[in-house]
Amino acid sequence: MAMAHGYLTLKLSWELFQKAPEALSVPERTRLAEVAGRQDRIEHCILASPEAAPIVIPAATLAARLADIEKRYPSPDEFAADLERSALDRQGFENAVERDLRVEAVLDRIASRVPPVTPVDAEIYYRLHPEAFDRPEARRLRHILVTFDNPRDKAKAAVLLEGLRKPLPDAEAFGEAALRHSQCPTAMEGGQLGVVKRQQLYAQLEPAAFALVEGEISAVLESPIGLHILRCDEIFPSGPLPFPEVRQKIIERLTDRRRQEAQRTWIKELVAGAQGKRPPPGSRLT
Repeated sequence: MAMAHGYLTLKLSWELFQKAPEALSVPERTRLAEVAGRQDRIEHCILASPEAAPIVIPAATLAARLADIEKRYPSPDEFAADLERSALDRQGFENAVERDLRVEAVLDRIASRVPPVTPVDAEIYYRLHPEAFDRPEARRLRHILVTFDNPRDKAKAAVLLEGLRKPLPDAEAFGEAALRHSQCPTAMEGGQLGVVKRQQLYAQLEPAAFALVEGEISAVLESPIGLHILRCDEIFPSGPLPFPEVRQKIIERLTDRRRQEAQRTWIKELVAGAQGKRPPPGSRLT
């Protein structure tokens, strides 16, 4: 148990503070000790439950997890040093990781009892939470950027961009011009900026960008990085996202929420049972 607690402390230190335990401040160490102690007690209850009895971790699963942990370290020596600082030897480390996997497997088993979320469930959620699916206005944009270092270069850039505007009848032609002339990395993608919402562009570009109609090219615009011309490929008006477009995401979100709620409820009952407040889940009164 001591080695398992050492591994738990090491793991939680990185999860909570992104630091090794010895690098923590005094308040952080106090917080870590509280969390690790509580987590250790919960995991002990989980592994003592009837649901944990049939759980066996395949050797390949354990090996994969061990390898995943070790590859986070720059070198084997640093990994070994971290184990030593946590009072873990190799076998103790492997046992602790296997214990961790058993806890995960038990919680997965509890979560698997949750009834699947149906499309009807998803649509009810969609209707009850319209504000969550309100899409702000957006545009699919391309641009050509020409930078400058002095007024003379700026004037040349303005002439070049102004000369490009009218001969570019469609997105393909604009993309080819971007590849030839744009000094932005997006040139390799035909100048594509992707789908852009308000407040994602330079303030000097936004008003013109959101005034364009589909297929229109802006006047020459100046931003802190240079001169641009923008093209609007597509407009996405503001309004509710269609249910078919968000149905799968809602199902996934509700599934995750229900699984987590089932796990929390089960753990709460389990811990209460261990403290003698009520029988643990799955037990029978005789």
